[in-house]
Amino acid sequence: MKPVVDQDLCIGCGVCPSVAPSMFDMNDDGKAYAIVDEVPAGEEDLAEEAVESCPVAAITVE
Repeated sequence: MKPVVDQDLCIGCGVCPSVAPSMFDMNDDGKAYAIVDEVPAGEEDLAEEAVESCPVAAITVE
């Protein structure tokens, strides 16, 4: 499972890094991005919580 943030949709609210700091961070443009290529083992629930918490549905897990 790979976390992905759509940079065109992201509004930079910071919810995903607060929910799943091991998977997401904020870039210099103030938008979130995935810092891992794969969801860490045992953190699938956090990845799904980040997806569900995004107010603009910019996060997917493929």
